[in-house]
Amino acid sequence: MTTPKIIVTGAAGFVGSSLATRLLANGAHVIGVDCLTDYYDLRIKERNLAPLLENSNFELIRKPILDIDWAPLLDGCSTVFHQAAQAGVRASWGKSFECYTTWNVLSTQRLLESMKGTGARMVYASSSSVYGETRLLPMSEDHRPQPMSPYGVTKLAAEHLAVLYCRNFQVPTVSLRYFTVYGPRQRPDMAFHKFIRAGVRGDAITLYGDGEQTRDFTFIEDAVQANLLAAERGVPGSVYNIGGGSRVTVNHVLELLGKIMDRPLKVDRVERQHGDVTHTYADTSRAQADMGFKPRVTLEEGLRKEYEWFMANQDLLL
Repeated sequence: MTTPKIIVTGAAGFVGSSLATRLLANGAHVIGVDCLTDYYDLRIKERNLAPLLENSNFELIRKPILDIDWAPLLDGCSTVFHQAAQAGVRASWGKSFECYTTWNVLSTQRLLESMKGTGARMVYASSSSVYGETRLLPMSEDHRPQPMSPYGVTKLAAEHLAVLYCRNFQVPTVSLRYFTVYGPRQRPDMAFHKFIRAGVRGDAITLYGDGEQTRDFTFIEDAVQANLLAAERGVPGSVYNIGGGSRVTVNHVLELLGKIMDRPLKVDRVERQHGDVTHTYADTSRAQADMGFKPRVTLEEGLRKEYEWFMANQDLLL
């Protein structure tokens, strides 16, 4: 049997490294692409990469997407899981927006251009941020996207590019709109990671708003499974919501964490931030119908796994 050749961009990141780990376990040859920006502590990314680099079926290309000669890499490649992006809703305002247009839009266009005629499929990591503020819940792929942040604008632009290259140049693309992915290896700027870190240290947790905002939380293993299904069964040119079926208030999350950590959590409530939406809730019926996607990990189970991972890596994360 021929070993499949697969590319994962953003391979040192939260979702990218988790996906690469699963692909290697499934017997694939994985080419990881990551320029290791300093958006957060590089030592965390290096720890994500360490077990991958021990596998002879993994190779790392440490370059920006825009600086890579893609032709030899794409030769014989079946799938490109495009996870690389400049992340963060709150950080996307002001002068830093240039980074978002470069890494999220231009890099995606350049990669799609390189994929023309190769036969490789792209699975693109989009975001629920494309929906913006809406009273239409659950959010359906047919709803009009109206991003509330520059980050959301760039993710939607890259989605549109994926569809354009599919329709005009027959590059088979599938876009996945992630709804608040969490779990082991979660980035330190994301809420659950920050909550756990503050709780372990005995610091007050900074909570934006009153905590009654809701999110549809998706465990990392379910997000990884969605990518694998999209590569095999996603309809080219389609966009799919990927949610965990765990839509709860942030206040409820803090209650669960207090129970898991067996300690009271101190909370410092501050003003809601620009770009934050009030509610997210994914209608995943299309992903289930086309790909058989169904989230399997409960919120409490997933939070416990993230807490256990944090404690196992507290030498670095604290």
